[in-house]
Amino acid sequence: ISKDAKRKNTGGNQQRNRQVNKRGPQVAKVEPTEEEVQKQIRETLEKLQGKTNKSKGAKYRKEKRDQHRQKTEEELAQIEAESKIIKVTEFINVGEIATLMEVSTTEIISACMSLGIMVTMNQRLDAETLSIVAEEFGYKVEFVKTELEESLEEEEDLEEQLDHRAPIVTVMGHVDHGKTSLLDYIRKENVIAGESGGITQHIGAYSVTLSDGQNITFLDTPGHEAFTAMRARGTQVTDIAIIVAAADDGIMPQTKEAISHAQAANVPIIFAINKIDKPTANPDKIKEELAGMNLLVEDWGGSIQSQDISALKGTGVDALLEKVLLEAELLELKANASRKAKGTVVEAYLDKGRGYVSTILVQNGTLTVGDYLLAGKQSGKVKAMFDERGNNLDSAPPSTPVSVLGLDGAPQAGDSFKVLEDEKEAKQIAAKRTQLLREQNVRTQKHITLDEIGRRIALGEFQELNIILKGDVDGSVEALTDSLQKLSTEEIQVNIIHKGVGAITESDVLLASASDAIIIGFNVRPTGNSRDLAEKEAIDVRSYSIIYDAINDVKDAMEGMLSPELKEEITGTAEIRETYKISKVGTIA
Repeated sequence: ISKDAKRKNTGGNQQRNRQVNKRGPQVAKVEPTEEEVQKQIRETLEKLQGKTNKSKGAKYRKEKRDQHRQKTEEELAQIEAESKIIKVTEFINVGEIATLMEVSTTEIISACMSLGIMVTMNQRLDAETLSIVAEEFGYKVEFVKTELEESLEEEEDLEEQLDHRAPIVTVMGHVDHGKTSLLDYIRKENVIAGESGGITQHIGAYSVTLSDGQNITFLDTPGHEAFTAMRARGTQVTDIAIIVAAADDGIMPQTKEAISHAQAANVPIIFAINKIDKPTANPDKIKEELAGMNLLVEDWGGSIQSQDISALKGTGVDALLEKVLLEAELLELKANASRKAKGTVVEAYLDKGRGYVSTILVQNGTLTVGDYLLAGKQSGKVKAMFDERGNNLDSAPPSTPVSVLGLDGAPQAGDSFKVLEDEKEAKQIAAKRTQLLREQNVRTQKHITLDEIGRRIALGEFQELNIILKGDVDGSVEALTDSLQKLSTEEIQVNIIHKGVGAITESDVLLASASDAIIIGFNVRPTGNSRDLAEKEAIDVRSYSIIYDAINDVKDAMEGMLSPELKEEITGTAEIRETYKISKVGTIA
């Protein structure tokens, strides 16, 4: 071994010995602090992820990307959740909710039927039903209200403020089974004389004082099937339902429907078996049919009250009213007359001389002339009030039906109304509701898709029948809308492009001209100028007073076999300059 190597070797040994001596005695280990541990962990993790060699900039950019990805994922999840929440106003109907949920109207109607509720396409659903139906299709419903409405506190009625009120009774049943005749007998006044063809076309509300001083409020609803929506509303405001069935006929489809409405609204039923004075009458047959529907009347050992009556001769009517009062006693109906009024709109129409007239039913509180009303999306000050016979009233206590003047439009039948402190607040809420409704209408309008165009081309002859519908009262307009839309077939689509309450105006004619539509007036006629404009533009304007005629004519038109001989020809116009009365002769113009 060379000297150099030897020297190196001994140097290495000396160095090792020095290091050993340096260590000296063994010292106990010191525990690292929490901060050092975290730092160590962080460094180890960075090593594992291969981050050690990266610059600070690259590291920052990666973290930013991760945060952004996470945020996007959260936003998508939120959008997904929100897409299952439908924001609606309380004015939405079956057709519109179907569009929002992207399901067919029939599916919604069958879902309602499974709940025991009969609905039509243009019928508005109450909040509870709407929520249940939406849940069946995996959606949640959120009701949009104006901020002002939410700030309105609902007054609580104290027990000592409550007083007995008259029962509100709805008379329902099949067409021509004697509902109006029964009311006639009770009111000792002929209502039928004022109804076209002896068929009730409108909801009437009457307050009746019995011989013993007790009051009952009656709602008369049309029996025609088109008035489903109106009947459904009738049961929403009512306490007791009288269902009229003719003893010489049987339980008809509309009778069954009326029963299902009453049951869905949890309203006690009293059966009035009418026309027992007829030789062919068999009241037991009706009771048997009812038993078959799981409805046992008291005579047959059940709990439902029934009475055999003759509306024409008045047999058994007093006993029927006693049963109504007995049922009302069990319900213990109370209201607070000292608070601001609230209730429901029964009907609304446009009167030529008086403007918009709304028939309303006060359910709680007292309504007085000069109050500021908010009904649906309409508002106004009560200028005058009348009872059903046209007598002036200053105030209306609970359970009173009245006609009011002063609203700035026709509210929809079934809208709830309330009295507010000042006019400004009422107007603000009404304006906001109109805006919300307009937004909803934009969202629920169905536009034609490419698939639909393709389907129509494949069908070949596809035609559309556009209709503008004007009526005297809101309920009739809605009923006709339902009936006419049901006439749509694969080849011909019926579109109601505009509907409203009031006379046929020039703007209706211009709209018809722009959209190739026909105008149907139900109990309304065109104004002078609009008639001239319709002739000039060659627009077909038809007026009807019976709902069946309107439906049948549209049906015939669709089948291409409409006979044109029924036409109103004006042979001349006259202007009345003066009128004077002569006794025993009358008024001469």
